[in-house]
Amino acid sequence: MRSDARAILRLAVPALGALAAEPLYVLVDTAIVGHLGSTPLAGLAVAGTLLTTLVWLTNFLEYGTTGGVARLFGAGREREALDVGVQATWLAVAVGLALTALIEATADPALRLIGGGDPAVHEQALSWIRVAALGAPFVCITLAGQGWLRGVQDTFTPLVVVVAGNVVSAALSAGLVYGAHLGIRGSAIANAVAQSGSAALFTVALLRRDVPFAPSWTRMRAQLTTARDLGIRTLAFLLAFSTATSVAARMGPTTVAAHQIAIQLWGFLALVLDAIAIAAQAMVGAAVGAGRVDAARALTWRVFAWGAVTGAAFAVVLLAGWSAVPRLFTSDPSVIDATHAAWPFLALMQPAAGAVFALDGVFIGAGDVTFMRNVTVVAGVCFYVPLSVVAYLAGLGLAGIWFGLTMFVAVRLCAGFLRIRGDAWLHAGLRQTPAAAALQHPAG
Repeated sequence: MRSDARAILRLAVPALGALAAEPLYVLVDTAIVGHLGSTPLAGLAVAGTLLTTLVWLTNFLEYGTTGGVARLFGAGREREALDVGVQATWLAVAVGLALTALIEATADPALRLIGGGDPAVHEQALSWIRVAALGAPFVCITLAGQGWLRGVQDTFTPLVVVVAGNVVSAALSAGLVYGAHLGIRGSAIANAVAQSGSAALFTVALLRRDVPFAPSWTRMRAQLTTARDLGIRTLAFLLAFSTATSVAARMGPTTVAAHQIAIQLWGFLALVLDAIAIAAQAMVGAAVGAGRVDAARALTWRVFAWGAVTGAAFAVVLLAGWSAVPRLFTSDPSVIDATHAAWPFLALMQPAAGAVFALDGVFIGAGDVTFMRNVTVVAGVCFYVPLSVVAYLAGLGLAGIWFGLTMFVAVRLCAGFLRIRGDAWLHAGLRQTPAAAALQHPAG
């Protein structure tokens, strides 16, 4: 068990660093553009929202690749595992080029829809995204690169590449924005250049594994089933969270400001908890691929416990910082008071959230993404969205919205807990490995 704990930490700690690097870079870039004035900063916010949302829909290139590679790697089929990475990279190129074309074609009306009617802000947003969209294929290749490396139990290389890319991007952004006087366009150029460098490093890492690099539509198409399931799941997330924010905005500026503080904290803590999920993807996937059913179950319960305990620690910190933590984000007494409506939900759901994120990693690693998709859609569309709307119609305020988010987590936790008590979650992954018979004759 100690070896399992060490292995989880060996994978989770570098994964956490890579996960944290992106939001930290965004903060730095925001500060660089922010010193140009409020209009360029507003333009970055509008354009960044559009690009981030669309890129988020391609996260199947990362998470789906990890599970597929991990199962084959655990089965001792390393060459086939690496071929999954190769095909994911080619798929990333295709998806990224399509994404670039989509953004360039629809940027003008999409940014008007998101940003409202301010022509100066729209001009800044359009200037940024026209250039930043050119980096979309490189972003997709980077996602695929992180995915296959995690699958072969390497989370350190992605950490090095992502941190190096973000450092280069931040330095280049400052130089182009201020030194070359390119304004907000300099930030976009820096993004695209750094992303191309990161993509190149991930591609070189794959080429050095000495595997054929020819694309195969048949093998790429096999990955699209996972892409479909994870894509639908992501859309359910976007619908649920955007609805909640929209409802909070209709409750008034104080309420939406308080909701923004709470939801950003929720998202930040989710990043930390997601590091455990990444370890689960790689380790459980490898165990399933090797047909080590008992080991997969033991790992599942261990990461489940780790997620819950880590979440409990966060809950204690949030409850202790009842008033102090919101003051880090605002000095407005009315907004601070408004956060207290969300705070008990934010804090007390953390153990459940930690367990849920860990189970997401288990299901991705085991190849049980269809179940995960269905549960997320039900929890989001049938619970979070309607409860948020009811909160507005019934005058329940921010507490009603956050009760909806709590139910979103609770439904997923209950369904996931019941799932891992049986064998069904193991079937999908085992069917893809030579160890498929292991479920019929499990050890012990």
